[in-house]
Amino acid sequence: MKLVFGLGNPGKEYENSIHNAGFLALDRLSRLLSFTDFNRHKGALASEGRVGAEKVLLVKPQTFMNLSGKCVLELAAFYKVEETDIIVLYDDVDLDLGAVRIRARGSAGTHNGMRSIIGEISTQNFPRIRIGAGRPPKG
Repeated sequence: MKLVFGLGNPGKEYENSIHNAGFLALDRLSRLLSFTDFNRHKGALASEGRVGAEKVLLVKPQTFMNLSGKCVLELAAFYKVEETDIIVLYDDVDLDLGAVRIRARGSAGTHNGMRSIIGEISTQNFPRIRIGAGRPPKG
């Protein structure tokens, strides 16, 4: 089983923000893969389906981004998955808008949501997909 977490902030005021790139990417993946609708599941919104023979759960934590690690820890323990079965999608202001960078492991960099996850699950050894948000204009 794979747990795919998209990071963002809940609420209408954040809904279409580039900083909700993780949520937006999961919405798109869920539709493309014909997964179930997102429903409440253990403090998150989750959509499930299969990719080949692999069961996949797409997860949008409903904590604010800076507390995402609590949701990741809870669901990883509940489903008894290894850290390499956790994939995290999130925005990155250090990448140009729309650029994508995939890594098998690494530090949190400047991202507070990733700091929360790494702090809660005590490892950096999980795949992540960074989605370029670009730097906001000065001023």
